[in-house]
Amino acid sequence: MKTKCGYVALIGEPNVGKSTLLNALVGTKLSIVTPKPQTTRKRVVGVRTDEDSQMIFLDTPGIVEPRYELHRVMMQYVDFAIAEADIIGFMIDVAIHKDPAVALTEQVKERLKTFDKTLILILNKIDLLKDSKEVLPIIEEYNKLGLFREFVPISATKLAGVDELIKVFKQYLPEGEFLYEEDVLSTQSERFFVSELIREKLFTMFKDEVPYSTEVQIVDFKEREKGKWYISAEIIVEKETQKPIIIGAGGSRIKKLGEITRKEIENHLGVPVYLELFVKVRKNWRNNKNYLKFFGY
Repeated sequence: MKTKCGYVALIGEPNVGKSTLLNALVGTKLSIVTPKPQTTRKRVVGVRTDEDSQMIFLDTPGIVEPRYELHRVMMQYVDFAIAEADIIGFMIDVAIHKDPAVALTEQVKERLKTFDKTLILILNKIDLLKDSKEVLPIIEEYNKLGLFREFVPISATKLAGVDELIKVFKQYLPEGEFLYEEDVLSTQSERFFVSELIREKLFTMFKDEVPYSTEVQIVDFKEREKGKWYISAEIIVEKETQKPIIIGAGGSRIKKLGEITRKEIENHLGVPVYLELFVKVRKNWRNNKNYLKFFGY
């Protein structure tokens, strides 16, 4: 039996639903999801294997105009994913991207045209439209650009249209042998996913600029007695004034953060966990190339 295998990059502006879609495509939670934009910072890899095909999905940070060195590195991840991919799924939010000029700036179009790749337009959040027919004129406007091979309306949260999207991706996959064993869902380590789960809770618990100023480093990750795992993590902030915000009065906030994160980590790993969290200040780390390199960017 001939098989197909290839890379599919999911790209688009922040908060269009790329991470939610990745989780839906793979069938498990790999990418963290919050209501706040720019939650995804690094490329997240998810693998979906069917009987005759294997798709390696690349979830990427939302396309932004860089304000920090961190943003510049994030945009490099987008470019690397586009270069590596066989198929590019460009994702829009149909509620706010009805005009192609909003989602596809000249800079973004140049980014896409630089590489000769199969482009699929994914029109997400169709469940927010009053009438499903409203998506048709949106497709017509994007079709005028002459960039996209296919147009697939979906709702990633409701799983509507996801099966159709998978069929479209399969159609354009190149023939080839599988790159990963059939039970592999991601190529990234458990340490990475644990750090992401902590960062997700920082985004949901804290407001304004605070979560954007944080980074999470796993210091210790090892099994202790009777199958219980010990995990120690540092929450990095940019300013001294942010440290007490994370810790809270009498350590109340960091205690709550630890409690809710530990439960999710235990669900993810399937083992009991003892979690310790510490807060450290690394001034202006988002603009410091040495810090960014140390943090794995």
